[in-house]
Amino acid sequence: MAVDAPALALSVANCIDDAHVQALSSAPMCSPLTDAKYYRQIAPNSAAERLLVAARQRIFRDFIMQMRPLPSDQILDLGVSDVVSEGANVFERSYPHQSNITACGLGAGLQFKSSFPRVRYVQIEPNVRLPFDDGNFEIATTNAVLEHAGSVENQLLLVRELCRVARKVFISVPNRFFPIEHHTALLFVHYHKKAFQIACRIAGKSEWAREENLILMTPQRLRHLAASIKKTAVVGYTGLCAGPFSSNLYLAFD
Repeated sequence: MAVDAPALALSVANCIDDAHVQALSSAPMCSPLTDAKYYRQIAPNSAAERLLVAARQRIFRDFIMQMRPLPSDQILDLGVSDVVSEGANVFERSYPHQSNITACGLGAGLQFKSSFPRVRYVQIEPNVRLPFDDGNFEIATTNAVLEHAGSVENQLLLVRELCRVARKVFISVPNRFFPIEHHTALLFVHYHKKAFQIACRIAGKSEWAREENLILMTPQRLRHLAASIKKTAVVGYTGLCAGPFSSNLYLAFD
């Protein structure tokens, strides 16, 4: 079965679920469906969408394995999507206790609330303290948000805030060393910063070469972010698994 590279890249990318520009991101919310642009190359019921769902399901399984949630646990999902599709909001689709989920995003979340009426939705502001008390949740999770925080300082804020409001935290991001760059569908050039900048400029995708829009994530970057947190941290591979070249990474605090 033939799958064109741009669709494949977008399908396995964590950039198209759970709104990379949604939570604690520097990017402004321009419309109720800001993240719709990340789905435009993903046709419903296509091979690309099936790969996307497979990657997200593996991330969900690793969430369950690392966090070991109890049926009564209150869970925060930071950065949900207002796009309704099989590939979006896999956590809400998969977790059996929806009434124990609080979801956050920058937008009004109208389609999200319509699709998941049992989930509490809270609209938040970017790059500020989350509107929850310390230890309000047993678990906090976020998918495809951290790489779009806009700066390392904002990334640290996001990680610290999640660890403040929850006892356990699970963060997943795209892996820089996956051969296809998730946001641009460019092959291999993202392994080198200058080559990525040049390729993005040639391809008319220069916005993805700017740190305020995208910080390419590696295990080393995740460990650096974890170093300032006084919790036990584990970094691992997830998504479409291929060792160091897996599509995604996770950072788990327990």
